[in-house]
Amino acid sequence: MSASFFFDISMDFPNLNDNSKLQPMKRAIIFILVFIVIGLVLGYLIFGRMAGEYVSLGTIFSESENALESFGRNISGLTEMKQNILISGGAGGVLGLIISLIGRK
Repeated sequence: MSASFFFDISMDFPNLNDNSKLQPMKRAIIFILVFIVIGLVLGYLIFGRMAGEYVSLGTIFSESENALESFGRNISGLTEMKQNILISGGAGGVLGLIISLIGRK
């Protein structure tokens, strides 16, 4: 018995070097990721200040250990700051998608 008995070696595999179908998707993903990063950076520059100084990223994105710490984060505005920064990143991703779709035409 030959190997071709068990496996059909004559199958047509897609040409992995043909990027014509994948190219627009890759472009859109790259645009989205780049604009997410830009949105996060701009969000941090806009919303990451407290009392005139930038709050460290570790402080903003760390999780609360207990209810008292969570309460303190809510009162100090860290929760709202984190939310605004993440919304900025999401808005950047949407903008990246829109720009990649407009660029196709």
